[in-house]
Amino acid sequence: MPIATLEHDVQQIIHADHSDPFGVLGMHDAQLNGERVLVVRAFLPSAEEVTVVDAATGEATAMESTDAAGFWEATFPAGTNRFEYRLRIRWPAGVEDEMADPYAFPSVLEGTDLYLLGEGTDAELYRKLGAHPRTIRGVQGASFAVWAPNARRVSVVGPFNLWDGRRHAMRMHPGVGVWEIFIPGVEPGEIYKYEIRPKDGPSFVKSDPVAFRSELRPETASIVHDLSTYEWNDGEWVEQRGATDAACQPMSIYEVHLGSWRHPDGDTDGVGGVSYREIAHELADYAQEMGFTHVELLPVMEHPYDPSWGYQVTGYFAPTSRFGTPDDFKYLVDHLHQRGIGVFLDWVPGHFPRDQHGLRRFDGTALYEHEDPRQGEQPDWGTMVFNFGRNEVRNFLVSNALFWLEEYHIDGLRVDAVASMLYLDYSREEGEWIPNPFGGRENLEAIGFLKQLNGSVRERVPGALMIAEESTSWPGVTHSLERGGLGFHLKWNMGWMNDFLRFMEQDPVYRKHHFGLITFSLMYAFSEQFVLPLSHDEVVHGKRSLLDKMPGDAWQKFANLRLALGLMWGHPGKQLFFMGGELGQWREWSEGRELDWNLLEYPLHRGMQQWVRDLNAVYRQEPGLWQRDFTSDGFEWIDFHDVENTIVSFLRRGENPEDELVFVCNFTPVPRVNYRVGVPHAGAYREVLNSDAEVYGGSNVGNGGGVEAEAVEAQGRPYSLCLVLPPLGVLVLKRSDADEV
Repeated sequence: MPIATLEHDVQQIIHADHSDPFGVLGMHDAQLNGERVLVVRAFLPSAEEVTVVDAATGEATAMESTDAAGFWEATFPAGTNRFEYRLRIRWPAGVEDEMADPYAFPSVLEGTDLYLLGEGTDAELYRKLGAHPRTIRGVQGASFAVWAPNARRVSVVGPFNLWDGRRHAMRMHPGVGVWEIFIPGVEPGEIYKYEIRPKDGPSFVKSDPVAFRSELRPETASIVHDLSTYEWNDGEWVEQRGATDAACQPMSIYEVHLGSWRHPDGDTDGVGGVSYREIAHELADYAQEMGFTHVELLPVMEHPYDPSWGYQVTGYFAPTSRFGTPDDFKYLVDHLHQRGIGVFLDWVPGHFPRDQHGLRRFDGTALYEHEDPRQGEQPDWGTMVFNFGRNEVRNFLVSNALFWLEEYHIDGLRVDAVASMLYLDYSREEGEWIPNPFGGRENLEAIGFLKQLNGSVRERVPGALMIAEESTSWPGVTHSLERGGLGFHLKWNMGWMNDFLRFMEQDPVYRKHHFGLITFSLMYAFSEQFVLPLSHDEVVHGKRSLLDKMPGDAWQKFANLRLALGLMWGHPGKQLFFMGGELGQWREWSEGRELDWNLLEYPLHRGMQQWVRDLNAVYRQEPGLWQRDFTSDGFEWIDFHDVENTIVSFLRRGENPEDELVFVCNFTPVPRVNYRVGVPHAGAYREVLNSDAEVYGGSNVGNGGGVEAEAVEAQGRPYSLCLVLPPLGVLVLKRSDADEV
């Protein structure tokens, strides 16, 4: 006979509103007629018959229905010891099933796990939260854990329980705010969500914030995935990375949007069916052929909206399913590493979208964001701002960064929109923001988060780089934490980019009036460790392609762009170059179509591609172009005063004297004959590069491959070169005997 169970508990279980389902369901001690007995309770809606089966002996005990809604109970005699059991169930239409009872299993989270999660200091949060295939007491299944401290009840729902939130209500850990459960029989590949009942209002479903895999949009369910199945083959790369200061090595970055780089079979619609594994080989071949040292991928984290390019993330721990599985993405990274190419990811900790299945009001409250819209909403993008003052939120983001670096072997993260995090009044008018406790506009909580983030990365992943997209003059972005800086390794030089493009867009006849735009950057070039970015942001939304920004007719546009890139590769700092620029794209980039590879049928476009290839080749083989990127002794002006002719010249230096290179840039379409440039040493100087060479589509104006330095003083130097400067061209020269020293 069943024990009289409190009707209140039964009704709460039936309506998925019980605060402690593990206290009612499963096996429990109970009192019957003054004796201790065992009772097993289960809630199985629509079951027609349920039996408790002793896992050791096979002995079966029928359960009795105590409520027509699906509540079942069996009582075992006094003196019965606890035992492992399974539930044998007969469903309608004669379907039978036997399974372990999820309410028979203890918590999968240990005391230390709960302590660190509650404290917000668990660097490996993703190993506890989320869905994890595992075997407990010989039973295979998956454990689920989610942070939702203000929820009244949380359940795991999916096809395995017909999306019924009453079936797998989770265990709550008070004080920590984490809910968890082990569900037998759930295998990798199973889809799921969390059904959350808030303190007030109806239940709703959310994707798992720590899901490792997601459904392909427009579907939004999370997918159980085993992180341990992929076998890496890049051990040599990872070991070398940890022993190398990558910021002091050559770094020429090819920025790529995976969905629009290249499509199989020439398909140009949407993502074109491209896969991580397909693109791994093509991208490695191309990056290697072109001489790029790294690729930087626009965000690959799961996102619902293609035109966001990945910058409105809903699945922070899941590579987008657009291109395959998490293991497929690991293959892409692994293959690039084996080919000697580093991989950076764009990472977006500053904001997240409002999508209903995402982080916004996750447990019915402003959990990840601020409640006050003056702090919690980002007006520019219509998104939500993370609450960096909350330990658990900082922990979520720091753990996420480490996840990509450690689990996916990523070589660095480019942190998006850092300025929007640093300033409380970013894109806000007076009265639309709340000052910090000292009355200032600095977001002290975000500053603390960024320092914590960068400190954690430096400690746990030596050799990985943190790169800031920071568009203001915030001091010390790449200074060490010990010096009071933010601790990034590199910073995008947005000031250089804006000035540089403004100058190059000028008609050459007017450039002499804007000369400061290309010289001012050297006033601050060594205040931070800079990356020079010509990114995707500069070739969209009416800004025109790089080629189309250039003034003049078609020939002049190509010459101007070759000149611009020659100057960029010669300027102190690492280079980042968005895909398509090397083809001389006429059209703006669009995420919905592949690059215009057909342009390579035309000589000028092939010449542009060859120019970028040769720039990278010279860059990588000449230490003078990267060894002293961040110190003033690696750069010296020869002449930046020739405004009338609109010509600049400068030296780049490495650690050895023989690594010195001479750059001369002519920003007008007028060839300059007998133009004298001072140099510090005598000897023969060869043309390492000439952007006007015929192979690049130029007019072949130059110096026959080289010129002898004369003992004629110029620009305060004892020797000089008498040069022929090509129109809209850049020359790079090096002492011939320097290679033999």
